[in-house]
Amino acid sequence: MKHHASDVHVLAAAYALNSLDPAERQEFAAHLAECEACRHDVADFQATAARLAAATAQAPPASMKERTMADVDHVRQLPPRVPAATPAAFRGMLRRRALPVALAASLAAAASFAGLAAWQHQENRQLEQRARQSEQRMDAVSTVLAAPDARTAHGRTSNGALATVVASGRQNKAVFTAAGLPAPTAGKTYQLWLDHDGTMRPAGFIHRDGTVLIDGNSADAGAVGLTLEPVGGSPQPTTTPLLLMALPT
Repeated sequence: MKHHASDVHVLAAAYALNSLDPAERQEFAAHLAECEACRHDVADFQATAARLAAATAQAPPASMKERTMADVDHVRQLPPRVPAATPAAFRGMLRRRALPVALAASLAAAASFAGLAAWQHQENRQLEQRARQSEQRMDAVSTVLAAPDARTAHGRTSNGALATVVASGRQNKAVFTAAGLPAPTAGKTYQLWLDHDGTMRPAGFIHRDGTVLIDGNSADAGAVGLTLEPVGGSPQPTTTPLLLMALPT
């Protein structure tokens, strides 16, 4: 080979990380056949890079491929790169710097994997938390519906939806079900209320057809109401009730 021995040996890390251009890679591969020390160095660098990646590797989210493929058509193609002639002296300097650059590249890759792992872990925790909350709500609804003293009342909202309320005095809870509820207008949401001797108290929301646990103690409430309120809700009703139905006793 044409290079000084010290220059050749420092290319082991760059070779292990596929950082050499094709000509240099071919030249160094020929050198490996004759240099046992470089073969050991290359094996060590490849093993280290694999451990750094494996330590933080995480499966990418299922939606990543779909988003990537959807974005491909919108990315402008770059023109082909034409390598400029590099003086031999400058090329030698670059090679001498190959080792620290290659190590920095492997550390940067490890940091990227760590960032992906942290993001994936946070997303999994959020999904698990939402699943637990959903399960808790279902359990609370089931407890009211299965209560021995559960009582049921039916009504219809002024916009045509069928409403059902199941209340349990022992549980001090009530469940509200809507069927055929029209989608609210932009910036609005359906809010539930409990009527306590003429005072309407916020009791949660229902955003579409389905069943929800009414917030608050229904034991001393006389009726359940439904209004259309700004998103986020209101402390008091701001519109004419779509429904005001006596709680079953």
